[in-house]
Amino acid sequence: MTIPSPETPHNPSPVERARRLRDELWFHNERYYNDDAPVISDGQYDALMRELRDLEAAYPECRTANSPTQMVGGSASDRFPQVEHPIPMLSLANAFSREDLEAWHRRVTDLLDGQPFRMVAELKIDGLAVRLVYRNGEFVLGATRGNGQTGEDVTHNLRQVRSIPRTLTGDYPPVVEARGEVYLPLDSFRRMNEERERNGEPLYANPRNTGAGTIRQLDPEVVRDRNMEIWTYSLNDAGDTPLPGNHWDALASLESWGFRVNDRNRVFDSVDEICAYYDEMLALRHDWNYEADGLVVKVNGITQQNALGFAGREPRWAIAYKFPAERANTRLLDIVINVGRTGSLNPQAILDPVVVSGATVQHASLHNEEDIHRKDVRIGDLVEIERAGDVIPHVIGHVPVPGEERGPEFRMPERCPECETAVVKELGDAMHRCPNSACPAQFFESLKHFVSRGAMDMDGLGERWCRILIDRGLVSDVSHVYSLTAEQLVELDRMGDKLATRILTNIESSKQRPLARILFALGILHVGAEVAELLAGRYASIDDIAAASVDDLTEIDGIGPRIAESIVSYFAAQRNRQTIAGLRDAGVQLWQELAPVDETAQPWKGQTFVITGTLSSMTRREAEGKVKALGATTTSSVSRKTNWLVAGASAGSKLATAERLGVPVLDEEHLLALLSSPDSIFIEDAAGRGPETASPTLI
Repeated sequence: MTIPSPETPHNPSPVERARRLRDELWFHNERYYNDDAPVISDGQYDALMRELRDLEAAYPECRTANSPTQMVGGSASDRFPQVEHPIPMLSLANAFSREDLEAWHRRVTDLLDGQPFRMVAELKIDGLAVRLVYRNGEFVLGATRGNGQTGEDVTHNLRQVRSIPRTLTGDYPPVVEARGEVYLPLDSFRRMNEERERNGEPLYANPRNTGAGTIRQLDPEVVRDRNMEIWTYSLNDAGDTPLPGNHWDALASLESWGFRVNDRNRVFDSVDEICAYYDEMLALRHDWNYEADGLVVKVNGITQQNALGFAGREPRWAIAYKFPAERANTRLLDIVINVGRTGSLNPQAILDPVVVSGATVQHASLHNEEDIHRKDVRIGDLVEIERAGDVIPHVIGHVPVPGEERGPEFRMPERCPECETAVVKELGDAMHRCPNSACPAQFFESLKHFVSRGAMDMDGLGERWCRILIDRGLVSDVSHVYSLTAEQLVELDRMGDKLATRILTNIESSKQRPLARILFALGILHVGAEVAELLAGRYASIDDIAAASVDDLTEIDGIGPRIAESIVSYFAAQRNRQTIAGLRDAGVQLWQELAPVDETAQPWKGQTFVITGTLSSMTRREAEGKVKALGATTTSSVSRKTNWLVAGASAGSKLATAERLGVPVLDEEHLLALLSSPDSIFIEDAAGRGPETASPTLI
């Protein structure tokens, strides 16, 4: 990538660009993992992630502990009990070409000092990753991946998946932990959409998100009715029984115990063999009753896997070799404008219908005017579109046709297409916006966001009902949701007593959502879930935030002037103050208890820790919580400013970096000793790096 030059309004600094990428990636993580409703393709998401990785590598000051590059997946919903994963459920690095796969193979060869290794290739199923635990042959726990460290206990729902065994067969060990991918079969997905079409209901977008949403909802009968399936792909724990010596034998063991293992898995010795297999599977991808978006290639030997270890959130011994997103050419018939909840004017391409990846496509994304001009697409053009992973297609660019005359360049409208308010475009903002907060289109999108799962989570009150409530005049401000009555709801077409009761129950429960969720639900411009957490970590109430100045807000690490100005502007608007008052009158809890900070109980204030590897007595998150409770900060990367590296098993490259920089290294035993006597860490040497008596490496 090209590293940005010094900051200008149109060319942000590396730190600012990294912050924007983090916000955007966290938004897309929320839509993909928590809402099961992505708005960009896997390829677009991967491109954003690669750009952030490159920035963090080139500019260490861009790195933060809460970067999406350091974390996995979404968050665990508070609708389900949370489950800690003793062995983290990590994500995979991606290869998009043969060259990428060869580069991975060379890295593995170098790390193994040239010793030969075999590889297992498996289809990469596009579903929901789950962890299954069996004790004495009985299924006792099923959990989602969540953020990799903590997932959701969805055991009751997974019991309804017929291909997940309730009891194991054969000669199984006392404890078994398996992992797999739960998915919605394509024939079930088609039947569901056919029924919804007959009933005049909006169609589900794609099988992956519909299936993930099925597992993460509260009615197990829905799971059973939708005929969910699973492919099991790894054996991670067998208690005191030694694991098989290689991954292929582990898969065979799983199959012998009754797990469903894909019969298209293969073992190979070379990249050439894998690439030939890749081409074969790519040609067959539409013949299966499930979606696969590539291969997963794994080093077969378990001893070799352990020697390779992990790099950040990814195992070095495995890689996802992605299938190319499918593309097609068609005519761009029109560009229409939709107005989003923050007033953004979002252009959408209207296409001459074309079949891509097995589906008829008539609409595609065009992000903003700059994007349209960069791709040089105009109404009437032949354009190339891409549809990856069955999410919203997007336009790649103009396809030149010799001798063909083209239409004029596209220009955004000067007035909002919904309310006729003059459109504005702030310096440095890629989006044109309608500044009228009372714009009908904005309110519809705001209401959808407010009631959504990641915000106030009013389950049952979906897009269709939001539109009906607005059209009937029952809701003209998000706070009005709390005034809805059973009598009003049951009068709506197809709203029965049972659904009305469920909606009202969930509306009432939402009054106790954490402050960060409420801030996110309000839809303040530039305040995503991450910024909302930062605000809730500093202020005890929404009134305190409303009273904060730009200078006050920018004192919070992670909040810059642009975000601060947006927050201040939001609370300065009379309409928004009325919304807050309406929420307060409805009984929504707009405050929280902040634990008082006892400076005398923070002897480690000013110390910076990095915790890596696997700890036996606690999870890394628990360890971070313990050192933070004593006043220290934690980061995800080792630098010369790091005071301590805590290295558990399989510590990897961070340990080597710490040793190279002379950062004191603690093993788990030394960490526990320091936790039991926290004052002993406070004696610093002249460099401020740690105790004068400490050896540079204590493990």
